[in-house]
Amino acid sequence: MKNSLSLGRILAFLCVAAPWVVMAHGISEADRQSMLDGGYLRYIGLGASHMLTGYDHLLFLFGVVFFLSSFKDIAKFVTAFTLGHCITLIFATYFKITWNYYLVDAFIAITVIYKGFDNNGGFQRVFDMKSPNLLGAVFCFGLLHGFGLSTRLQQLPLGDDTSSMLLRILSFNVGVEIGQIAALTVMVGLLAFWRDRPSFKRFSFAANLALVYAGVYLLFVQLHGYQHDADPDSFRFPVQEHKHIHEDMDIDRTVDPTRNNL
Repeated sequence: MKNSLSLGRILAFLCVAAPWVVMAHGISEADRQSMLDGGYLRYIGLGASHMLTGYDHLLFLFGVVFFLSSFKDIAKFVTAFTLGHCITLIFATYFKITWNYYLVDAFIAITVIYKGFDNNGGFQRVFDMKSPNLLGAVFCFGLLHGFGLSTRLQQLPLGDDTSSMLLRILSFNVGVEIGQIAALTVMVGLLAFWRDRPSFKRFSFAANLALVYAGVYLLFVQLHGYQHDADPDSFRFPVQEHKHIHEDMDIDRTVDPTRNNL
């Protein structure tokens, strides 16, 4: 009964958070204009705010550090993730390598599912095998997360001058790292406080199960956005298009009472 209530609360929270999840990964028009008008500090600020509101990145990082207690281990895995996302963020943006950001974010959501599944011993329970090398997985997933950051950054005019463009990319990347450090400081502090209490062992499985649910939710949100977005280069969630499609679906499901009067 308690598990059902907990699951219900999680699902209720996710439903309330839906609009924020959709918008969190986007860059507003105000941010676009401020970057055009401002200097490199604007890119640093936007990079930091983008990381701090990037729920998929934060959830994945939370899963990575969940069971890590030593500073050495935390530094090792966070460095692997950071190295991975820096590579793709910088190079993909510089060489203008991109893809539909809804699909990229859908794959990023899968990394959240993977980490929660792994933390709960899913590979041992379901597949009767050891977990894949965690450090390698974190690095590879970092590459994917960096590509997601790059697809967003490329929506902004970065300038035609090569050196200026590179400096803007690096400034954004610095901001991302600042945001990541701030988020990790809070996460590690809260986990260290919680880990010493009996409730950690009792609820660690539930916490990582919630991580899996959150990843599944994010996955469907991104796939839903991809399905309904006619313009993959926009940052909007196409409310009108979404409304029209579902109105058509309602019409298709309508029963005509005169249909059988033949």
